[in-house]
Amino acid sequence: MAFGLKELYPLLQRINYYLVRWLRKKYRRLRTWKKLLPCWERITSQYPAMFAHWRQVKWYWRTG
Repeated sequence: MAFGLKELYPLLQRINYYLVRWLRKKYRRLRTWKKLLPCWERITSQYPAMFAHWRQVKWYWRTG
């Protein structure tokens, strides 16, 4: 049985959720989604190799 990226999306979503949660706790100015989303998009586009799964699913940033 082979697994593709589609089967990994829930896990990747969970990883991104934990990363977003960490960002919101560490940086108080990013507590609102309005401020967080541009920051998240900037980080994921500037540093696509920071986490291995970002290279595989560049568009998949949703957290919940």
